[in-house]
Amino acid sequence: MLIKDIPVLFDRKEMCCGCTACFAVCPQNAITMKPDEEGFMYPGINDVMCIRCYKCIKVCSIKNKQ
Repeated sequence: MLIKDIPVLFDRKEMCCGCTACFAVCPQNAITMKPDEEGFMYPGINDVMCIRCYKCIKVCSIKNKQ
């Protein structure tokens, strides 16, 4: 059985607008929003809880612009 990789929501902060769409769509509640040093919220994935459905990637407006 092939195991999918954990989704990569962003590589650089410029690639995330903090809209929380990925957080809201996750069926496992595996995504949490965490503040950076300036207080901006960014998503983080709990790789144990993530079922690799990639709904977070599909809902991302920035990833879907590329």
